[in-house]
Amino acid sequence: MNAPVKAATQVRALDWRDPDDVRRTEAFVGEMGGSIFHRPAWLRAVEAGTGQRAAGLVAEQMGTVTGWLPLTEVRSALFGKALVSSGFAVAGGILASGDTAAQALAEGAQRHALDGGFSGVELRGGAVPDGWQSWSDKHCGFERALAADDEAELLAIPRKARAEVRKGIGFGHLVTVGRGASDLAAHYACYAQSVRNLGTPVFPRKLFAAMLEAFPGSSDILTVWAGDKPLASVLSFYHDGAVMPFWGGGVFAARAARANEVMYYELMLHARRQGMTRFDFGRSKTGSGPFAFKKNWGFDPQPLTYCAWTAPGAPPRNIDPTDASYSRKIELWKKLPLPLANTLGPWIARGLA
Repeated sequence: MNAPVKAATQVRALDWRDPDDVRRTEAFVGEMGGSIFHRPAWLRAVEAGTGQRAAGLVAEQMGTVTGWLPLTEVRSALFGKALVSSGFAVAGGILASGDTAAQALAEGAQRHALDGGFSGVELRGGAVPDGWQSWSDKHCGFERALAADDEAELLAIPRKARAEVRKGIGFGHLVTVGRGASDLAAHYACYAQSVRNLGTPVFPRKLFAAMLEAFPGSSDILTVWAGDKPLASVLSFYHDGAVMPFWGGGVFAARAARANEVMYYELMLHARRQGMTRFDFGRSKTGSGPFAFKKNWGFDPQPLTYCAWTAPGAPPRNIDPTDASYSRKIELWKKLPLPLANTLGPWIARGLA
């Protein structure tokens, strides 16, 4: 008796016009324990906030979803064209129930890149396809469990960093949490100044507004104030039991006021009260200032594995701000007046997905 023939894995583009198709994909992300960056809602928010088109490939076997690759089609006059999984995220990549579906999605992504004239495909996490370049030495993630109560949370922070938090608490800063227009305005004022001071173009304000709209029950903004002046602010996401402070920053006065320290400590307390059990401090470049800051808070760095495929004859996309070729531009950007940086920044930054 002949053995039954195993059905082939089929790969197709997600039909964004079909709500059922999008819901099935969202359900698959949940079943597989995918990150918030795998969710179709993330890609749609990126598209609404930056204009970079949401795409994505679905693997199926006999009508059952077996894999999903979220993709942002990045098009930039400065940084070229690339498929990124996921755009403006620190994770993403192939999500599959087996090796067959994973490899089929990788091959589908290569075809999509070639057909669309993209220079390559970048995957932030997930399975590493055969023959793709991968690396684990550029970024680390930081995560730990939240403590049982407020005092235990403070004591979980190493002594030197804990002393800075106590100093910040001593200033008696007002701390607010919300999702309204005033929260968004305070956040953008802090974030825009912070990234300008680092020499980085600011993301479009529309991106943050789109994220809040896309995740109404799992995102908010926490802001630390001195009177009516916002000192530090962070837009965070809540997913699968973890809070992730994703876009945060402070104005120049935040350092002396220890506002950033208060911000992260208060977010830990707020997240626990929302039922979260883990604090995901996000990623940082290995050896950078934020990397050291998170280590000083007692978080152990975990290397993140990313990978990429480059189309034949195309140069690899380079958006690494620590690359020597960007050093002079970064120093010049730090000196721009803030209104000018906020005008030019979003147009540049939309290509840094």
